[in-house]
Amino acid sequence: MRTSLVLLSARLLDPATGGFLPQTALAVVDGRIAALGDDRTIRELADAATTVIDLRGAVVTPGLVDGHLHPVTGAELTHGLDLSVCTDLAEVRAALAAEVRRLAPGAWLHAWGLDPNAFGGRPVEAAALAPVLDGVPALLQLFDAHSMLASPRALELAGIDGPRSFDQAAEVVCDADGRPTGLLLEDAACELVERAAPQPTRTERRERLAAALRAMAATGLTGGHAMDANGDSLELYAELDEAGELPLRLRVAPWCQPGVDEDGLRALIGLQGRGGTSWRVDGVKLFMDGTIDNGTAWLERPDCHGESTHAFWPDPAHYTHVIGQLHRAGVPTATHAIGDAAVRHALDSVAKASADGPAGGSTGGPATRSSDGRAAGSAAATRPVRHRIEHIETVPDELVRRFAELGVVASMQPTHCCDFTRADHTDNWSRRLGEERADRAWRCRDLWDAGATVVLGSDWPIAPYPPLGVMAGARHRRPTRDLGRPPHNPGQALTALEALRAMTVNAAFAAGEEQLAGRIAVGHRADLTVLAADPLTTPDGELAELPVLLTVMDGRPTHRAEVLG
Repeated sequence: MRTSLVLLSARLLDPATGGFLPQTALAVVDGRIAALGDDRTIRELADAATTVIDLRGAVVTPGLVDGHLHPVTGAELTHGLDLSVCTDLAEVRAALAAEVRRLAPGAWLHAWGLDPNAFGGRPVEAAALAPVLDGVPALLQLFDAHSMLASPRALELAGIDGPRSFDQAAEVVCDADGRPTGLLLEDAACELVERAAPQPTRTERRERLAAALRAMAATGLTGGHAMDANGDSLELYAELDEAGELPLRLRVAPWCQPGVDEDGLRALIGLQGRGGTSWRVDGVKLFMDGTIDNGTAWLERPDCHGESTHAFWPDPAHYTHVIGQLHRAGVPTATHAIGDAAVRHALDSVAKASADGPAGGSTGGPATRSSDGRAAGSAAATRPVRHRIEHIETVPDELVRRFAELGVVASMQPTHCCDFTRADHTDNWSRRLGEERADRAWRCRDLWDAGATVVLGSDWPIAPYPPLGVMAGARHRRPTRDLGRPPHNPGQALTALEALRAMTVNAAFAAGEEQLAGRIAVGHRADLTVLAADPLTTPDGELAELPVLLTVMDGRPTHRAEVLG
């Protein structure tokens, strides 16, 4: 076997201890770290075909992994006008007006990142954007990606002129006279209008996905836990992987929707282990609720509008049954649960599944995996089944303790707290919840101290994907665009080392790959992030701007800064 990569003059940071290894160089063979040592010893392992990079004292960490993102969906949703920079209606209207002037007659306007806080005290409805969108078919994705605004012309083209019924918690919001306001809640409602708009070609979608993944690698990401596999996502991953154009190692969890029957469950179980060199299906994603901002979360008490009172699954008991079936089949689950009632039900369901029977039972499990995590057969899983809950935006004390008791991973997105809420609770999210529940926002510190495994991610395209920004947000909990503003619940901040562990060691643990990833050690994957300075001593306000010099996935550079030559 030939040494493919040698890194010299490095400072090798071990997130498990927070200290630097005594070695200064490493060699990679067949995608794994094959040797650690001093520069002279490791250089001798190189031959004419080896890529040798002198890091000149730069800091190497295990590859940074986003614990929750949506690559294919994000690449599609972030095409169009970016409204995330708009803070009030005047700015939204001005941005839309400028975009309308650029559109060809009859063309659809697509926008994303619309913050409901921009509407101030007004209802979130298309009337607030008239006359800018008069006669223009427009779809404006709200920042939470669980809701959108459709212009009157878009509704007309889609044939939507009144309320609709859905099998899940979704809604075409209408006024007192039954006329649609333009606000669409959850996918089932949004898709009614999305289908009426022109669709990108498959080539366009592939190019957008490839570009998004390259951009992610340039920010230091070597992997991500992809929380959907809709449409032809798996085929796109396979195509990029086979072409050597997949720069992130992706762990994919297809959705399991309400109403799934036994055949549907068997199909999801059968997908487990499918994959290639740099991606695989490993887990299932479920939704227990929607979002607080649009009134579709599941709270134990209604919000200030009397909303967020129901589960996403019309029959929560069926969700519990599904969790049990997947657990017994050895399939890890990731449940979107934002409100306290949703989190409680998800935890109760995992507890019941664990009590009812062991994982990997007679219902048929996913493929076992070889030492590199690839599919290797059809017997029950040999790795532990680690269930997780995503988001966990507001929970009482007794639920915090249960994560560690049940071994449920807490998957958190701190930049949601930073960028979409305010310390004074004047934002839409906090106003809906009231002071008591808003004070329980994103309890990263409490979950960590209670012994839970906390994993950090962006939920891109909801929030930006650069991992240094995610880690910075976990530390400072301030608005990214204005770090001079007060932090939201600063007592819930993580330390620099904890934030790094949450995107390395803990991400590997959540995936059942702690023997393969998350550390710089011989035999571990050569997934590495190289930074210009120590992320543990870089001030939290400067961390997001720390230069990423090199990103390595499976032993091959996927990003290399010019300064390294």
